[in-house]
Amino acid sequence: MAEEQEKDNTWAIVGVSIAAIVLLVVMLKKDETKHLQSGAVQSLQAETFSKIEKRHTSNNSSAEAISGK
Repeated sequence: MAEEQEKDNTWAIVGVSIAAIVLLVVMLKKDETKHLQSGAVQSLQAETFSKIEKRHTSNNSSAEAISGK
């Protein structure tokens, strides 16, 4: 009598695992870029750059005052 072989599900498990990982990465990437659509980043950058420019100009004016210009 021929013995009945058990069905090997290794490749099915590997395939489902890979598909789940790809789906998870796509979902996380979509969620990661969600904050960029709100415009909060642009307003924060504009505020930061204006403060840096203000500090830069105040440092230059005090350096000019010290040198007597």
